[in-house]
Amino acid sequence: MGSSDQDRAEFEEFISIAAHNLREPLRDVASFSQLMAETYAGRLDPDADVFLERVQEGAARMQSLLTDMVDYWAAGADERQSSRTDMEAVFHQALLCTDKQMVERSATVTHDPLPPVMGDFEILAKILRHLIRNAIEYCDAPPSVHISCKRVDLDWVFSVQDNGPGIEPAFHERIFGVFKRLHGREYPGNGLGLAFCKKAIEWHGGRMWLDSAPGTGSTFYFSLPAAD
Repeated sequence: MGSSDQDRAEFEEFISIAAHNLREPLRDVASFSQLMAETYAGRLDPDADVFLERVQEGAARMQSLLTDMVDYWAAGADERQSSRTDMEAVFHQALLCTDKQMVERSATVTHDPLPPVMGDFEILAKILRHLIRNAIEYCDAPPSVHISCKRVDLDWVFSVQDNGPGIEPAFHERIFGVFKRLHGREYPGNGLGLAFCKKAIEWHGGRMWLDSAPGTGSTFYFSLPAAD
């Protein structure tokens, strides 16, 4: 292993260990603040209830950030292997992880028949989960998401189309950057989801891009090697 490869391996190990060690105290903060909120609800002054709610929200954001950081740094791990992967199964796994948001927002998610590809099932499910979740969260109208694909030479090109507000072309590259957000705290997220998706697709040997304009919704595209 070369020096740069060793440095990267050590850094990724550090990120993984640090995230693991931070999760335990964060769980304590989340658990005890929830316990206090339930035990003393209405018995403290109104400000105290608000403060406890903010503590719980902060702990939840930090837990989500740690999870996404580990996912991001693991997306290009050399030990992962590509194999024949059923994208229909990947789609249904992604839906399981977004079911709560779909119900809360009355979202509709549809898809054309999806082919097998060469990839990592877990990573591909996380990619679709991020794209579907973003399409739901950033849409003011009842969200509608459609996933389709077409064959281009040796790859399948997938598209995830939504009916959201759209994104200015000037920001199409920015949104794939680490911690680059176009919205404030009024929307959930930490600026790592799309960065993870792009990095993971490139690890698979594909590429990812966006077609969008204000008022027309957004379509995220990504290519993956065909399984045949």
